[in-house]
Amino acid sequence: MSDAIKHECGISLIRLMKPLEYYQEKYGSAFYGVNKMYLMMEKQHNRGQDGAGFASIKMNMQPGERYMSRVRSIESQPIQDIFDIINNRINTALKENPEAKEDVAWQKKHIPYVGELLLGHVRYGTFGKNSIESVHPFLRQNNWMHRNLIVAGNFNMTNVKELFDNLVQLGQHPKELADTITVMEKIGHFLDDAVAKLYKQIKKEGYTKMEASPLIAERLKVSKILRKSSKNWDGGYAMAGLLGHGDAFVLRDPSGIRPAYYYQDDEVVVVASERPAIQTVFNVAYDTVKELPPGHAIIIKNDGRVAIEQIQEPRERLACSFERIYFSRGSDKEIYQERKELGRLLFPQILKAIDNDIKNTVFSYIPNTAETSFLGMVREAQNYLNKKKEEQILALGPSISSEQLHEILEVRPRIEKVAIKDAKLRTFITQDSSRDDLVTHVYDISYGSVNKGDYLAIIDDSIVRGTTLKKSILRILDRLHPGKIIVISSAPQIRYPDCYGIDMAKLEDFIAFKAALELHKEQGSMEIVENIYRKCKRENGSSDAEAINHVKEFYAPFSAEQISSKIAELLSPPDINAEVQIIYQTIENLHVACPKNLGDWYFTGNYPTPGGNRVVNQAFINFYEGKNQRAY
Repeated sequence: MSDAIKHECGISLIRLMKPLEYYQEKYGSAFYGVNKMYLMMEKQHNRGQDGAGFASIKMNMQPGERYMSRVRSIESQPIQDIFDIINNRINTALKENPEAKEDVAWQKKHIPYVGELLLGHVRYGTFGKNSIESVHPFLRQNNWMHRNLIVAGNFNMTNVKELFDNLVQLGQHPKELADTITVMEKIGHFLDDAVAKLYKQIKKEGYTKMEASPLIAERLKVSKILRKSSKNWDGGYAMAGLLGHGDAFVLRDPSGIRPAYYYQDDEVVVVASERPAIQTVFNVAYDTVKELPPGHAIIIKNDGRVAIEQIQEPRERLACSFERIYFSRGSDKEIYQERKELGRLLFPQILKAIDNDIKNTVFSYIPNTAETSFLGMVREAQNYLNKKKEEQILALGPSISSEQLHEILEVRPRIEKVAIKDAKLRTFITQDSSRDDLVTHVYDISYGSVNKGDYLAIIDDSIVRGTTLKKSILRILDRLHPGKIIVISSAPQIRYPDCYGIDMAKLEDFIAFKAALELHKEQGSMEIVENIYRKCKRENGSSDAEAINHVKEFYAPFSAEQISSKIAELLSPPDINAEVQIIYQTIENLHVACPKNLGDWYFTGNYPTPGGNRVVNQAFINFYEGKNQRAY
């Protein structure tokens, strides 16, 4: 993606199903779980670079023995920093006690982070400051083992204020208005309530206070706690939690917006945001890694029982399609095929843009996440040419000469790596006048890859703001002297903000919004813009259930082609020589390519939860009133 956007967090939960001695004997280390968690977090590094966190719980520890550990980092390489800290603690302890290298019981008792239950998180800060206090996992401590709660998630709630007010009405005093704190305190409230009720019931049965503890752990119904806690949540989420006595869960939102996958065998249960991370780290087959159903939770009791339970009524499945286009690792079997299909389906539009002249067209891509879509686009170009070649050969018949045959067969798609991202370049000068020149050189080009006057068809996975295209990519591609540059987006036009975890919060940031606004100005229809503002303002403060997305009216007067044409005009630098055309994926073809992930609210405005409509209307109010702030 040429326009970098901060996006979703990633979670990893590992529950070792055997005693640590088992892993020492089979794999040569009692730190098997820690090592696997390091790999799980690194394999999901693409999901977060602002911070990372790790937490662990040791099972069956005695009073006075430490059983919970947590470490977080916001260093430039946070995952590496975390595991450097963990390894230093482990190595120091073993160096001071060399006789304990084979003594797993001693290691578990004396070395932090070495436990049977582990939770990892990689963070992209979509909301709030990038401080250590904002990094997951979050910890809610209590002297009662059962009331300790560790939470980490990939999520964003649209109704934080409502949830905050609910906690206040319950008599709590949350320390800040943030969705993570609010969600954790909500779970914590019902956890406290459940433990208190169980304790009271068990005492009535005649058990002592000490005898009550294991019975509470056995009888505690995590599903009931989650059901009550998440009743009013409006957002997309994959929420993971650990309880101090060793229960664990991962809960997915009812629309399946945020992804969650799990794998289970007799040695381990693992849950993660991405399937290929589990496949690679644990070397397991694709079909053994299951998707957690929307509205369900995987619950792992401290005694090893595992259950998939419905927590909230599943709604229409609207899993995030941006996962398939860009966010998730492309090594997933399905995602790899889907991205190729996105490229293939664009080819008819590309063919029209190049006047069917493949011979004088260079095909390329903007590094590096668009590469898979590029493969699909080129494969379709090859299929098209093969059909044309077959027609030509059959038309000439037996009289075809060797020279003619050679000339026909010689035509093939011209594939070049035209754009090269200079990863080492840093725009260290902050003054705008100097910075723009440096930004131009973020990408380099392969000189000689394009002949003067050629068509240059170059694919990107999405065009969000268009800033890098205008300031860097188009300018530098123009140095190759193509006659026409066709920039192809494998995603449709991004028109609406996301409020479920992706950092796309402001309407005026989107080039599609800017283009539509220019069209309104040119056509003298600014009264439509004013009417939308009045509708949004009138509805402001009403319940989410009554909210309607009025911003759809902003785009309604224009076709997708009109907006694409205006985008090309806005993004073309004034001194560029080549003609510029921009092609976007259609909504229809997006759904053909990604049939299981139909969540498309950033393209269509069809939000999967009521809170989404309120957020988009507030975003329009903010735009109209000139407020540079989030709508949620």
